[in-house]
Amino acid sequence: MTDPIRHLIIVLGDQLDPTAAVFDGCDPTHDVVWMAEVVEESTHVWSTKMRTALFLSAMRHFAQDRCHEGWTVDYRLLDDPDNRGTLGAELASAVERLRPQSVRMTAPGDWRVLQAIRDATSAAGVELVIEPDPHFYCDVRVFAAWARGQPELRLETFYRHMRRTHHVLMDGDTPAGERWNFDTENRAPFDAQGPGVVPAPPHVEPDAITREVLDLVRTRFADHPGGLDRFAWPVTRAQALHALERFVEERLPAFGRWQDALWPDAPWLWHSQIASALNLKLLAPREVVDAVEAVWRAGRATLAAAEGYIRQILGWREYVRGVYWTQMPRYAESNALQATGDLPGFYWTGDAPMPCLADALQQTLTLGYAHHIQRLMVIGLYAQLLGVEPAQVHRWFLAVYVDAVEWVEMPNVLGMSQFADGGLMSSKPYIASGRYIERMSAGSYCRRCPFDPGQRTGRQACPYTRLYWDFMLRHEALLAANPRTAQQVRSLERLDAAERALIREEAAQWRRDSR
Repeated sequence: MTDPIRHLIIVLGDQLDPTAAVFDGCDPTHDVVWMAEVVEESTHVWSTKMRTALFLSAMRHFAQDRCHEGWTVDYRLLDDPDNRGTLGAELASAVERLRPQSVRMTAPGDWRVLQAIRDATSAAGVELVIEPDPHFYCDVRVFAAWARGQPELRLETFYRHMRRTHHVLMDGDTPAGERWNFDTENRAPFDAQGPGVVPAPPHVEPDAITREVLDLVRTRFADHPGGLDRFAWPVTRAQALHALERFVEERLPAFGRWQDALWPDAPWLWHSQIASALNLKLLAPREVVDAVEAVWRAGRATLAAAEGYIRQILGWREYVRGVYWTQMPRYAESNALQATGDLPGFYWTGDAPMPCLADALQQTLTLGYAHHIQRLMVIGLYAQLLGVEPAQVHRWFLAVYVDAVEWVEMPNVLGMSQFADGGLMSSKPYIASGRYIERMSAGSYCRRCPFDPGQRTGRQACPYTRLYWDFMLRHEALLAANPRTAQQVRSLERLDAAERALIREEAAQWRRDSR
């Protein structure tokens, strides 16, 4: 391109959508696409190799496709000797070198990135145009307007509003099946025989671009956690569409009933495995929701299964984004329970003393994936009961999962998992003893564990159970005042002073031993 550059179009690693509004009115003759791989995005949290490789491979495939369409793509490789290491510094360099009339971008998903780009363009004296992200059903401003009219920011209210607004799973003005949710049908544990035969997940064989990225990550981030031997994530739109098709046809029919169930060495079960493709913008939520509803209306899945999945996309995913952008930056500092403990080192190795936690952690480090109950009620639950500082839990979750981008990860961890926002998102802390894990896994973990989920004190006491009772003692007043946890905390009444003291003493010792 020899003519002056009109627009420098920023495309971030989680904005791989060629139909985004940032391209409206642009053309390859006058405008340049700008992308940069920078080490900061893998080191501001200690990102696993799997997460880094996914982003880099997907970015390189996207850039290649734009080049094939005739775009000039100014692309900075991670191993370029002139790479300055941060998005802000790389953007400042590109603006100085290319002299665009303006810089355009889609609204980012990360507050930190937005500030860095604003600072870089302001210092360079170039106009920054930020376009809204049409990927989502609900614009942040629309969410903010809805939130102002609500006494509480509750998912259920927002979800029903979204169903009506976008006419999803509706029969006229009535929800399909005359019910808004099917939670009671969608929380079954497995029986003692386990999940049985589960369809194999789609496998994406790494191509030349991905293999080059895997070699780069192994070398450049050799000291980062996790592995790459089982990398098989979608990195192109075609691969993502294939993964969506496989899910709705093969696993959606059983997804609803078993979505909360746990089983050892069974990472995928009937979950979709398309969250990373959604968050990279390789898939649009509308096409996912439409595909799920279509399968139900064609009679190939139950309404309970379809509703359970659509709630996650149309409800929860849109809801947490609204919470993030209306509450940042103060939301990042949330710590309503004043937890100050350190995250145990075994979160980075998987060597936890309980099989249920070890399985979830090892799976996470190997695959970059765990399903939502493993994250919430195994990994997150243990951190909350132990009393880990929420910011440390947030940074770990952001670092390890391939679908982790901050707008979706932070509210899920601080609000839903750790109750750090004091109830802004969730009406109660999600706490449970080891009995919950025993029930949802049909005892499969507990049978191989040296601890007993039914004991709260003594050498064989399950750490979850011991810490659950200690958590209730530490937060007795808070839990007693909450209608949703008052019944749980009432069970403390049967503990005498000696047993209360023993629970506290053993929990404190366990924390010391966990350092």
